[in-house]
Amino acid sequence: MIRRFAAASLAALLCIAPAASHAADGPLTICLDENLPPLSVHHGGKPESGFDVALAHAIADRLGRPLKIQWFESKLDEDSSPALEANALLSDGRCMLIGGYAFTPDALTVPGMKTAKLPDFQGATRDDRRRRVALGVLAPSKPYVYVPLTVVLGAKARERKIEGVGDLRGLRIAIESGTVADAILMTFDDGRLIDDITHLVPGRSDLLGAIDRGEFDATLLDLRRFDAYRATHPNTSITASGFYHPVGTNRGYITLASEAVLLDEINKALAELQTAGTLAQLGQAAGLTYLGPHEAAAGDDVWKKVLNR
Repeated sequence: MIRRFAAASLAALLCIAPAASHAADGPLTICLDENLPPLSVHHGGKPESGFDVALAHAIADRLGRPLKIQWFESKLDEDSSPALEANALLSDGRCMLIGGYAFTPDALTVPGMKTAKLPDFQGATRDDRRRRVALGVLAPSKPYVYVPLTVVLGAKARERKIEGVGDLRGLRIAIESGTVADAILMTFDDGRLIDDITHLVPGRSDLLGAIDRGEFDATLLDLRRFDAYRATHPNTSITASGFYHPVGTNRGYITLASEAVLLDEINKALAELQTAGTLAQLGQAAGLTYLGPHEAAAGDDVWKKVLNR
């Protein structure tokens, strides 16, 4: 009886071993947002592009594994939660890592619910769009890029020297409602800028286009978005002021806490690419104003001050 059990156990191990080996040598699957230029872009009929696409290939090469990108769509609406959607993608096994993940203060907290719906992703079925996924615990990589908030100026204000948001006084300011940038400008110096601000609806209004057309003089937004606009409007009259607000976001990879070995490999590869200057080179090639990661603690303190006002 014991010999039969031992033989059965050995047979089971022999069956499992090839599968585990195949998993270790199999594709490195990374989820990327299909519409987050210049970080990641994937539109039908056009080649995939962006900083995170190039970085994913560089990481896979260093790990000696083929790369598979799982594209997903992140929608801007009140019911969506990027943190829950990312957790659902990872917990459902759609990918091992999610790239370009924004390390905001609430992005790594333990989810307040046990299940969540998946975002729309390439290859999703009708059932995928309906079902809920049991959530796991997230773990971040070391950040690999920093995206600050910056002041962007229109043609009439391009000579204005901006050393802080107070220097926007008297300009026609456009801002998207409900954003962190909105909170910063509306609460600055007990509301000193309120009379200069016009609110636009996120996702519906062409914020940078309106400034380019001369309807407004300035805004505060992610530097990434200015880079994306400049890439598709090479003759634009709007310019970056060169001022970076203390509130900014480190971005990196996110995975499940159970992927500790993979996370160590990713962090090692990122450190090597950073030291070699490859990250900055990939950013420049993608049209991204590349800034290295900032100290997370300082960023978190500023976020708390803004969000708690």
